[in-house]
Amino acid sequence: MDSEPLFKPLTRDALTQRIARILTDAIVSGKLKPGDRVAESVIARDLGVSRAPVREAGRLLESAGLLVSKANRGFFVRTIDADDLDSLYELRLCIEREAAARTVREGRVAQIRDRLLDQIKEMVVMSEDNQLIHQIGGDLQFHRLIVETSGNLRFLAVFDKLASEIQACTALIERVFDEPGKVARNHALIVEALDSGDEDAARAAMDYHIGVAREAVVGHFRKLEGAADNAL
Repeated sequence: MDSEPLFKPLTRDALTQRIARILTDAIVSGKLKPGDRVAESVIARDLGVSRAPVREAGRLLESAGLLVSKANRGFFVRTIDADDLDSLYELRLCIEREAAARTVREGRVAQIRDRLLDQIKEMVVMSEDNQLIHQIGGDLQFHRLIVETSGNLRFLAVFDKLASEIQACTALIERVFDEPGKVARNHALIVEALDSGDEDAARAAMDYHIGVAREAVVGHFRKLEGAADNAL
């Protein structure tokens, strides 16, 4: 009798998700740059799959805000401008500062303290090994853990909807700052504020953390846009 297969065949949904993950990694790592065309035929050929799951993955990333579709031309990596980035950081700040305060108020910090510290250690190691993609995932998990622990399901739903855009922004931060591990280590200030038991301190720590990133990344984009305008 034939033995049972070790792995079950991938369903269309699973294949689509895997392709979407591959494309997301390419975008946040800079392999696919803003404005680049995402050619279904080329990607399907490179991955050894049909065009259908590639097209479905493209639609998923369009709904996530990473791709845009143009009639009769296909998908393109979304071009992010400074105002759009600033709006995203403002929304993140509204959610995460109150999630941090709520986590303190509900007495839930102890539930996640060790996991947050472990996440920071992993991010520092990955930054030293130049594992950008994994560091971005670790950063996202750190912030998501606080939002989830706050107990506000609306906060979490919005955070998850923005996850891909947040990942892209994290990649931009790593390219703007000179020290790859600086962003990872700065997360420790958030944990210290949560440990203080002071809601205002938790808000202030998140204001600072996201505010520094917002100023650096948005400022960087405004300079690029200014240079492009002057070149016209």
